[in-house]
Amino acid sequence: MTVYIDPPTWPGHGRMWSHLVSDVSFAELHAFADELGVPRRAFERDHYDIPSHRYADVVAAGAVEVSSREVVRLLHGAGLRRPKGREQPRSS
Repeated sequence: MTVYIDPPTWPGHGRMWSHLVSDVSFAELHAFADELGVPRRAFERDHYDIPSHRYADVVAAGAVEVSSREVVRLLHGAGLRRPKGREQPRSS
């Protein structure tokens, strides 16, 4: 199982955030997040939003550090990119 995380450079709600993604499947991504206790409400379309204070924990658990540009490339390459405004399936 390989999942990827970008640096916490995305501001929101008074914090900085990272994106956690899979290049294989949403099932793989959900399983990894579940093991870390990341709530499902942190999943947005095609990634989990991870607050900066959890970044080191996620990397220690096995997430590979990549750039934000690489996160998008990985999602596109896997066919998992879900841009805003597009309907998504209810379960994955």
